[in-house]
Amino acid sequence: MSDFTIRKIVLQVEEIIHEGGPAATQPALKGAVYAICANPFAGRYEPDLQPAMEALKPLALDLTDRLVAALGGRTGIDAYGKGAIVGENGEHEHGAIWHVSGGYGMRDRLGECRAIVPSAMKVGGMGTTLDVPLGHLNAAYVRSRFDVITIACEDGPRANEVLFALAMARGGRVHSRMGGLEVDQVKGEDGLR
Repeated sequence: MSDFTIRKIVLQVEEIIHEGGPAATQPALKGAVYAICANPFAGRYEPDLQPAMEALKPLALDLTDRLVAALGGRTGIDAYGKGAIVGENGEHEHGAIWHVSGGYGMRDRLGECRAIVPSAMKVGGMGTTLDVPLGHLNAAYVRSRFDVITIACEDGPRANEVLFALAMARGGRVHSRMGGLEVDQVKGEDGLR
């Protein structure tokens, strides 16, 4: 992974107790972790980006381990997502290389996960925000887990860097009441229900 030299890693955790209504019996936790890395493809067109997905797998596993620990362990984590912000000298595809490594890194550590890992990627300069989408691990139709966690790095990504992010949650929106599939109804057979 030497081509993606890490400049820094940032971890954030939110504990949501209420959103104006009654306090939750069990506060929801949302967390994100990201690494700011050198972008070896910045400033040039590289026709074959596929090997980079394999090169980033160790980073995905490391970030997953950090985030799972910050959220108190694997038990109860029921939503996930991923994202990337590519610095100005890069292109959108430099963030897309995170799809496989980021998604499968989390799946490797979280166990059986049938639902697609929601993702968001964009090109932007230092301080750019990214809303990393969250969705249920095994059933995409669980509305209470439709959420985001916003990340931003005041000094990154710099023009020749890329920010790779992972996000997870324990519990859904605190006052979720929009109906749909409930967690106790999940069958986990097809990634949808």
